[in-house]
Amino acid sequence: MLPLLERYELLKEYRSPEDLKRWDYEKLKKLAEEVRDYIIRVTAKTGGHVGPSLGTVELTIALLRVFNPPDDAVVWDVGHQAYAWKILTDRKEAFQTLRQYGGISGFVKRGESPYDAFTVGHSSTSISAALGIRKGKDLTGRQKDFVVAVIGDGALTGGEAWEGLNNAGQLRPDRFLVILNDNEMSISPNVGAVSNYLNKVYSGKVVQELRQKIKRLLENNFKPGLRLMKLLEEFMKGLISPGILFEELGFNYIGVIDGHDLPLLVQTLENTKHIEGPVLLHVRTVKGKGYRPAEENPVKWHGVGPYKVETGESLKKGTKSWSKAFGEALVELAERDERIVAITPAMKEGSGLAEFAERFPDRFFDVGIAEQHAATFAAGLATQGLRPVLAYYSTFMQRAYDQIIHDIALQKLPVVLAVDRAGLVGEDGPTHHGAFDLSYLRVVPGAVVAAPKDEVELRNLLYTALKWEGGPFAIRYPRGAVVESLSGRPPEGFEEIEVGSWEVLRRGSLPVALLGVGVAVSWCLEAARLVERELGEAPTVVNARFVKPLDSELLKTLALKKEFLITVEENALKGGFGSAVLEELSDAGLSKEVSVVRIGLPDRFIEHGPQKVLREKLGLTPEAIAKRVLSLVA
Repeated sequence: MLPLLERYELLKEYRSPEDLKRWDYEKLKKLAEEVRDYIIRVTAKTGGHVGPSLGTVELTIALLRVFNPPDDAVVWDVGHQAYAWKILTDRKEAFQTLRQYGGISGFVKRGESPYDAFTVGHSSTSISAALGIRKGKDLTGRQKDFVVAVIGDGALTGGEAWEGLNNAGQLRPDRFLVILNDNEMSISPNVGAVSNYLNKVYSGKVVQELRQKIKRLLENNFKPGLRLMKLLEEFMKGLISPGILFEELGFNYIGVIDGHDLPLLVQTLENTKHIEGPVLLHVRTVKGKGYRPAEENPVKWHGVGPYKVETGESLKKGTKSWSKAFGEALVELAERDERIVAITPAMKEGSGLAEFAERFPDRFFDVGIAEQHAATFAAGLATQGLRPVLAYYSTFMQRAYDQIIHDIALQKLPVVLAVDRAGLVGEDGPTHHGAFDLSYLRVVPGAVVAAPKDEVELRNLLYTALKWEGGPFAIRYPRGAVVESLSGRPPEGFEEIEVGSWEVLRRGSLPVALLGVGVAVSWCLEAARLVERELGEAPTVVNARFVKPLDSELLKTLALKKEFLITVEENALKGGFGSAVLEELSDAGLSKEVSVVRIGLPDRFIEHGPQKVLREKLGLTPEAIAKRVLSLVA
């Protein structure tokens, strides 16, 4: 079988963006087809954000043909649109290691390539970052460089995008371009030959030079006429384009143009170079372009695991995820209690809420990529006697920290925080690992922070949380297949759990107690079995399901009976569960009675790679935990 790149006539010969400046449009069209096929074949093995990147191939080619990165900076929002960018800059061969341990990142990452101007992973940041880069270039003598931000229409639902637009409109920098890649949300139907022609004319050098000359003439000689000109211009543009909002923010708006028409894209981008002040170019693309399964189901193909190229069928086994288990439990509880409402910031499918949305459409709210708004919106619902369940990925909940403290906890509002993807998420890497939620949530006054050991406990904690009246109640659970039951009891029905209570799952004669949090409990039980196999004795295993409040009485009892306590968590060790145990023992005057060994995530950002590989590297496995126990009692 030929090496993958040998399949492609042009791509295997491609060396750098300089080739794009020399090749004619027929070759570029052929190259775009090859890049798409390459993305499909690589992601079929590695998984990844297929749909977004298939939609930006022509746009990437046009950007690299017209501009001169890395001198000209191109900032991609989120970065999951940038697979073609990686291939066509300097990572053509390395692209086959996408999202693999030791390979290239699935997102844009400074340090990976000089072409990557800004590290991304969370949405709605590109305009702010690009504006900072623009002003930085102005202040350091590089005014001639161009700066481009590429942002998707979904990311425009995030508040930071509008903060960036507002500031850019105020500063009005030259050589600053924002490209709105509209691939899903219909902002305007104004697409087609007439629209493309009008935008080509409007962005053209002759029209823009005439516009600027008239503007300067009126500024110097007849200022009232300047206002009249502006009003007339806005009126005329309002008849043919949807850009008045952006114009009012201080941008020169151009759009909507076909984002797959290479000659049009190139000509329009060239034209924007001659426009004074910031420019917003609105392009329309097709998410999943060129791959039928992705075009037909863009939501599913936003991000997928490995799949069959021919059919798009997933290669992963159909196990129930923690997210699905959460969603099923929430639907059952919502059938019993009409006060329950669910809120998510653009993560309906990922958070397991699709069935809830279908069953209770009036009680489901997808607020878009607006994590801060989601928290305060949930707080408002709670003031009216409703029971909001706010579902976040752990990494995205970080963006709503102030609202959780100020708008929910301060007012002691009963909002349930369903913290999905807590811990190591795998191939998406450091921008998406849920490494910090235990650390930052446990310092919030009045908050309850819990982590279930299995599906049975997830259901019971959710039931308990919806009865809790004292303020925010967070339930964190990982990515991946759910642990159905560690007790053998099926996950059905609901039981309330005493808030702050731990449970001893196994009593052992060794002078060691393993205190596991969440998914780590199953590792601790297996570690105890491995130790028993080696020594004939086992450590005690405790399900420390509440990180706040801790079970102070049980902790004190263990501290007086055991020589060693080993805390195990998939969270940053700094400020995490182990730190909470040390603080509690210190406050109780027991810090000298027992030694505490903490196992968790080290004080660094964890690289990307399969969950299994990362856990092995970090000592978060039953075998590694058993080894620590044996080292203490040997």
